[in-house]
Amino acid sequence: MTALQPIQILKRDAEEEKGETARLSSFVGAIAIGELIKSTLGPKGMDKILVSSGPHNEGVQVTNDGATILKSIGVDNPAAKVLVDISLVQDDEVGDGTTSVTVLACELLKEAEILIASKIHPQTIISGWRKAADEARKALTEAARDNSADDEKFREDLMNIARTTLSSKILVHHRDHFARLAVDAVLRLKGSGNLEAIQIIKKLGSRLADSYLEEGFLLEKKVGVNQPKRIDNASILIANTAMDTDKIKVFGSKVRVDSTQKIAELEVAEKEKMKDKVNMILKHKINVFINRQLIYNYPEQLFADANVMAIEHADFEGIERLALVLGGEIVSTFGDPEKVKLGKCKLIEEVMIGEDKLIRFSGVALGEACTIVIRGATQQILDEAERSLHDALCVLSRMVKETKVVYGGGCSEMLMANAVQRLAATTPGKESMAMESFAKALRQLPTIIADNAGYDSSELISQLKALHAEEKTNKGLDMAKGTVGDMDTLGITESFLVKRQVLLSAAEAAEMILRVDDIIKAAPRKRVPDHCS
Repeated sequence: MTALQPIQILKRDAEEEKGETARLSSFVGAIAIGELIKSTLGPKGMDKILVSSGPHNEGVQVTNDGATILKSIGVDNPAAKVLVDISLVQDDEVGDGTTSVTVLACELLKEAEILIASKIHPQTIISGWRKAADEARKALTEAARDNSADDEKFREDLMNIARTTLSSKILVHHRDHFARLAVDAVLRLKGSGNLEAIQIIKKLGSRLADSYLEEGFLLEKKVGVNQPKRIDNASILIANTAMDTDKIKVFGSKVRVDSTQKIAELEVAEKEKMKDKVNMILKHKINVFINRQLIYNYPEQLFADANVMAIEHADFEGIERLALVLGGEIVSTFGDPEKVKLGKCKLIEEVMIGEDKLIRFSGVALGEACTIVIRGATQQILDEAERSLHDALCVLSRMVKETKVVYGGGCSEMLMANAVQRLAATTPGKESMAMESFAKALRQLPTIIADNAGYDSSELISQLKALHAEEKTNKGLDMAKGTVGDMDTLGITESFLVKRQVLLSAAEAAEMILRVDDIIKAAPRKRVPDHCS
């Protein structure tokens, strides 16, 4: 009797991992990602150097921003990619908490690994986790406070949140200065939360402490030759049009002439065409012309003759923001001046920052527009300072809309863990073990923060646990002194929105990875060689 041959379902080079092997592969990949960025968590977290794989290794980044690190590294493990994605979503949604969400998901999966080894089914764990996440969210919501009715207290809340956000970044030594810059910039938005109105410009030289907030808008361009360097009550046409028809496109064209005079006539015709275009632009009754594309010598001369300031090659992001700030529209055709919405501005002038000339727009139509100028010694410092400031601005702009705050320094995590632990104590069956594992994962965040600062985490966490058991729920870790402190007195607060998003995203991502019991890798597509006859 012949044995039955195994039936081949997948293609020859396809791979499949089943059951425990698939689950272990998922856990190992996800936990490795968490371990990679765990050391960057907290105010005393370390930085990573990311070097690009170019021929000269010219791209070097020094950062402790979770989303930046995970975005820059190439991951092949599917579960690891899930954690990378939640970090990027956290960055897009609320701007901060990118490291926390990845580390919490990683700690949940570590706990799940232990439970599965104890023969507890993944669905039981997931059921317990869902109840635990709901309980933790309720506890966090109850602990949140809202000072939006009192302007002075609300500003202090914003300052504290900005300081807390910046305390784990490169700007920690200047956090009061940068917190003030971020809060002033966001409060200028008058609740709109439109971060497009806040521009960040990086300029090498000087030091971080010399960074400042410029009320108005700065454009990193120069005014054309022989044109006015200062314009009062500017009427501005913002365009995206080619201004190079004064140059004959010889290449790719065939022009037959029987004398050089004919070439000169062609050039004159091209110039006349450009002169007509400039005249059409000038009919808009403007004194400033800003173009996304280049403005060549002849049209530049025509604008100078008409006493119009012309600014060329404003990059697309810059010109989009300019249109928003100046209250104008970007146009490409100029035949109907009545229908064109021009930008307005009280004063345009050239200013110097360091050794560079920039153009400053003061008294713009969008009154909340402003520019933060960051100074620094190296390009890496400037880039990391920009990332840090961007995180703070994102959190603050969301905070203006969702005004609740919670205590930081591991206080909120301990509060949520205790609430989950109390629920687990009254829940019968194996689900209670899953709830206890959820609480343990939450307590790991303050433990890692203390470890990264070089303090005795076991001692600090046990003290914190005891104080929270005595209902002293405003106690957290003071990483400046290495002790347990009062978060209210120290002003260590975080946005409720960020903390809630960390909790829910981490729980959902960990649940998704825990559900996996089969990994199928498709067979690579074979390249068919070209048959040359």
